[in-house]
Amino acid sequence: MSTKVSDHVLHRLREWGVEQVFGYPGDGINGLLAAWGRADDQPRFIQSRHEEMSAFQAVGYAKFSGRVGVCAATSGPGAIHLLNGLYDAKLDHVPVVAIVGQTHRTAMGGSYQQEVDLHTLFKDVASEFVETVTVPEQLPNVLDRAMRTAYARRCPTAVIIPGDVQELDYSPPTHEFKMVPSSLDTGSWTAVPSDDSLRRAAEVLNAGDKVAILVGQGAAGARHEVERIAELLGAGVAKALLGKDVLSDELPYVTGAIGLLGTRPSYELMRDCDTLLTIGSSFPYSQFMPEFGKARGVQIDIDPHMIGMRYPYEVNLVGDAKETLQRLMPLLDTDRGREWFDTVCANTARWRDVLERRAELSADPINPELVARALDPLLPDDAIVTSDSGSTANWFARHLTMRPGMRASLSGTLATMGCGVPYAIGAKFAHPDQPVVALVGDGAMQMNGLAELITAAKYQDRWTDRRLVIGVWNNHDLNQVTWELRAMGGAPSFLPSQELPDVQYAAFARSLGLTGIRVEKPEDVAAGWRAALEADGPAVVEFLTDPAVPPVPPHATWEQMEATAASILKGDADRGSVIKQGFKAKMQEFLPGREKKRPER
Repeated sequence: MSTKVSDHVLHRLREWGVEQVFGYPGDGINGLLAAWGRADDQPRFIQSRHEEMSAFQAVGYAKFSGRVGVCAATSGPGAIHLLNGLYDAKLDHVPVVAIVGQTHRTAMGGSYQQEVDLHTLFKDVASEFVETVTVPEQLPNVLDRAMRTAYARRCPTAVIIPGDVQELDYSPPTHEFKMVPSSLDTGSWTAVPSDDSLRRAAEVLNAGDKVAILVGQGAAGARHEVERIAELLGAGVAKALLGKDVLSDELPYVTGAIGLLGTRPSYELMRDCDTLLTIGSSFPYSQFMPEFGKARGVQIDIDPHMIGMRYPYEVNLVGDAKETLQRLMPLLDTDRGREWFDTVCANTARWRDVLERRAELSADPINPELVARALDPLLPDDAIVTSDSGSTANWFARHLTMRPGMRASLSGTLATMGCGVPYAIGAKFAHPDQPVVALVGDGAMQMNGLAELITAAKYQDRWTDRRLVIGVWNNHDLNQVTWELRAMGGAPSFLPSQELPDVQYAAFARSLGLTGIRVEKPEDVAAGWRAALEADGPAVVEFLTDPAVPPVPPHATWEQMEATAASILKGDADRGSVIKQGFKAKMQEFLPGREKKRPER
């Protein structure tokens, strides 16, 4: 039997080390599906419930494996459905390759069924590389460049293969004019800045008395070096959310997340520092960084086109974080006072105490902060944690303590809803021997999380550690937008847009043969998490939480909180769960920066 183009696609993916492709079938990729049958499902075809979920699963796989995630979809609507997940990959700088079907070449341009101009469709999201294979000899170069570009540029790329091309006999490019041969080996390379740039960076850092470090996911491979330079500089370290697992939160000088979902000590670190060192982060919110002109800055990033943004840095070092820090550290002065370092550590310790007390506040029926706080000590040391967008991201950012060996991520830049569960499934295929926990709001769960429980049930037997725990914050409210309306717009909640129907998430999980746990009382929260983590297979643990608990910004004043509370009381008086005057009084105690005695337990 002759080798078809579709057979060679799968063969080449195997040569690249691709072990699974996340996809959904359709007649635009029928040739590929037939090839999968001939290849004994190698690489494995992982069927989601929707192509967008396939793309998210590929992103989750790539984030937690460090390898390219591959997704596949049919022509027309299937290709369109991929877009949101591919944009998530683009904005978070994650390597993903999309393999997409197209109508037959003979029908193209004829307004044929499911014919979409895929080059126009993908030209932005896959701007680094998108190409259509029109003849067999073109295939190796196109597919190799898509894989290589995704790796090198940390971005999504797209390969479009018309249905009739998939069925052609494969023939490799020949040694002829206008043929483009290809090779697999990528080798290894490291970018490092010049010696002169390193000396200038050291001069800036040595002149500082109050150094702040901001790390993002680009620092993930330089954990030891970041710890060492923080100790040399006597610096505090704040983390962009995509860099949450870069350093252990048990280190006393790690102030936690930065930004609107961040911590008070990170806000104070940026507010009071005189020098800023940013490593592997393009954190976009400059208002949470030092005032312009108040602090001198140095940035390290491997991507030249992402350097020099967000803050007026004096020195921009283009290079790998690990290699750059190793070259920079010998140039640093080590004779520094301890006052700044001690202040950072004290602020961090105080904030952790505030968080603990906030989680203990009573709510109706369960304080959402308590749900995350109770999970924190129960997480296994090798846990992988995903978070969806929404108010759960606040509790993920603030209450979960990253320890060495743990991993975590969310949709950092696109901040799209609906990624938490498919990320977790992708993570399970990246690390089938590790437990995965997804933190999801009821809005995201209704959007697509419920459907992807079917995917988890379908593939659980392929995971050596079958623990996939999905925690659902059920508050009948699209809570993050509700609080944005209140706090930023000064408007009460608009119920027609914000109120969600009540869904029995745990019961739905049980209907699939999974573990389903419903928690209605605060005293049962920890037990609910334990039962889910002890289940032999995927588990949904649903918590009935109070939508009236505000995700207080790290820079909030009591006056701002007072206005927000007044808006709630005015706008939601007729609603079943409203903020109580007693709760409002308690919140006054725990606003950032307010010193209060610990309440009686």
